[in-house]
Amino acid sequence: MKKIKLTFTLLAVLVFFMVSCGGNEKKQEKEETTSEVQPEGKGQSAVNDDVSSANALQVAKSLDDFKTLVVAIETAGVEDAVVNVGPLTIFAPMNTAFEKLPEGTVENLLKPENKEQLAFILKNHVAPANFPDTQLKKEAKKGRKLYMASGKYLVVENKEDGIYVGGTKILKTVQVSNGWIHVIDNVLVPTE
Repeated sequence: MKKIKLTFTLLAVLVFFMVSCGGNEKKQEKEETTSEVQPEGKGQSAVNDDVSSANALQVAKSLDDFKTLVVAIETAGVEDAVVNVGPLTIFAPMNTAFEKLPEGTVENLLKPENKEQLAFILKNHVAPANFPDTQLKKEAKKGRKLYMASGKYLVVENKEDGIYVGGTKILKTVQVSNGWIHVIDNVLVPTE
C-alpha cells in the first residue's frame, strides 16, 4: 500500500512538474511574439495589424486629403494619441484647412523646435470620448462644450446647415475602429 501511495505521489509531482514547464514555454513564446510585434520605445501606432478594422490614423494615411495632417501627426510624435483604443472623436482638418493658415505657419510648426506647440494644436482636435454626429447634436442642444485632449474646450452648435465644432462645420463623419472622424475644413487652433 505504501508503495502504491509513493508511486502515486511521485507521479503527481512529475505531472505537476511537466505542466509547470509547459506553461513557461508558452509564456516565453508569447513574450517573444509580443516583443516582435511592438518595437522598443514605440506605442500602439507601431503595431502592424491588417486584420482589424482601420483606426483613425490608418484611415487618414489612406486618403490624399489628409496628407498634411498625417505629416503633422508624425512630426509632433502624437501617433499613439490617434490610434489609442478609444473611443476617440477626431476632428480631422483636410489639406485645404492647413492652406488657410497664414503663409509659413505650417512650415514653421513642422520645425523640430516647435514640436510641442504642434502637438498641442493637434491634441485640440481629439476628444477622448465617443461623439458620433447624433451625440454632437444632443451636446449642442444641452449647450455643452467638448473637452479636448489639449485640455481646452470647444463649443458645439447645431445650425440649420449642419453641426459646428469650435466654429467650423463638420463636412463628413466616418466611423473607425477606435471612434469617429469628423472631417473639417479649418484648423482648430486653441486660444490661450
